[in-house]
Amino acid sequence: MKNLIVNADDLGWTTGVNRGIAEAHRNGIVTSASLLANGVAFAGGVELARENPRLSVGVHLNLSDGAPVAGREAVPSLVGETGELVGGPESWLLKIAMRGLVAGEVEKEWGAQIRKVRDAGVTVTHLDGHKHVHMLPGLFEIALRLAKRNAVGAVRVSHEASSLRTALSAGAELRASAVLKQGVQARGLKLLARDSREKAERAGISTPDYFCGIAQTGELTKEGVARLLRNLPDGTTELMCHPGYVDEELRATSTRLQVSREKEVEILTDPEIRNLVASQGIRLIDYGFMTSAA
Repeated sequence: MKNLIVNADDLGWTTGVNRGIAEAHRNGIVTSASLLANGVAFAGGVELARENPRLSVGVHLNLSDGAPVAGREAVPSLVGETGELVGGPESWLLKIAMRGLVAGEVEKEWGAQIRKVRDAGVTVTHLDGHKHVHMLPGLFEIALRLAKRNAVGAVRVSHEASSLRTALSAGAELRASAVLKQGVQARGLKLLARDSREKAERAGISTPDYFCGIAQTGELTKEGVARLLRNLPDGTTELMCHPGYVDEELRATSTRLQVSREKEVEILTDPEIRNLVASQGIRLIDYGFMTSAA
């Protein structure tokens, strides 16, 4: 059986992102989403989850953007001069290597993010990381502990299958340079994640069998998604995506994913893509289904 989870990251980032995720779910192939507990449109993301009970919702564990949920005084090593979370995966990896990261503060902040989502009445089906930060050494173990502690049944493993990355790399509009650069990042994450599925299994936490979408972040094409669907392996695959609509809130952020989000809404709701899912015998599932069937 070929199962596909299509997970939209960044729910709660802005109102326009929420609207795009809702569109891609209601009229497209998105089945799950990951909610930023400190997003400026968090309340709207919660409302979206309530209005769309078939959309499973996870927590997008964040160390890079916005104010910490636990409060800046509680996690001083995680914030910059402005009191907001700061740093991409590369800078956090360097901090880990130099033993400058306080793991207890990461656990405190991520725990607060999960509690905020749960306290809002959202059933949390899975955990993943904003910019895949949860895959860094020592941090994946924290994510697993928090999943167990909060009865969350699944965690994303950002271990991109090379064959699926190749399948997604199609389309005349594809910027090969961007995909190549992100492909290098995907290979780096693959090294970090090489034994993560085994760790999750030992902890009793489910993970999809395959994952893809890193190299094509911001570069998704209809041709690539179609080729992925035609080459989907047996088992459960997660396709990560970032649909949304550009609004003033999004323009004010530092994210490079702007117009690409609107393009992804078009791809994910395209009737030809939806029909291809059916013709290939692919079962669209969500993270909640995966864990309930485990």
